[in-house]
Amino acid sequence: MNDREMFLPLLRQAMVEDAAHDLAHIERVVANARRLADAEGAELGVVLPAAWLHDCVNVAKDSPLRSQSSRLSADRAVVLLQQIAYPSRWLEAIHHAICAHSFSAAITPRTLEAAVVQDADRLDALGAIGIARTFMVGGQLQRTLYSLDDPFCVEREPDDHRFGLDHFHTKLLRLEQSFTTAAGRAEAVQRTSFMRCYLAQLRQEIVYLDAADKCR
Repeated sequence: MNDREMFLPLLRQAMVEDAAHDLAHIERVVANARRLADAEGAELGVVLPAAWLHDCVNVAKDSPLRSQSSRLSADRAVVLLQQIAYPSRWLEAIHHAICAHSFSAAITPRTLEAAVVQDADRLDALGAIGIARTFMVGGQLQRTLYSLDDPFCVEREPDDHRFGLDHFHTKLLRLEQSFTTAAGRAEAVQRTSFMRCYLAQLRQEIVYLDAADKCR
């Protein structure tokens, strides 16, 4: 039995999908986690179940309980893994890895495996898929695409509760600084560079400025 066959049925017992947290997101995070674990030498017995189950309890992004979602997922994941008699020696590490993955929880990873899962999840907020997810979630939450007066937050504080594009300035462009594995950080830099190029092109299309020197 491979890890998908083992953990996907558990995920389906608990997960409620939304625009930001669907099965496609889980599959991408698992793939990221496997790649980073291989590069960093992390224990797959911890990384894979944590990656599969990291969003098994889904709290909406605009919910006041959002910062608790990773702990709730971690608690639920342990219960689900106990149902299949998963090795108990890994449960504490899996619980911590799931708790620490969330940006809003602001938990520093204490283990390599937790760092891998955290970086794997954050990679899915960057690059081409990160752009797509940002605007998909913004649409679901009925946020305006961008401010007509100041689309790129030149003279105002970004407000991603109102404008989808502002999420790049409140979080996404700064996210690469939070990566803790070497492999994750390298990919985050590349994906963030792509996002900056996208924003430069968008700026050109919106306000007709020369974007050549902004694509770094």
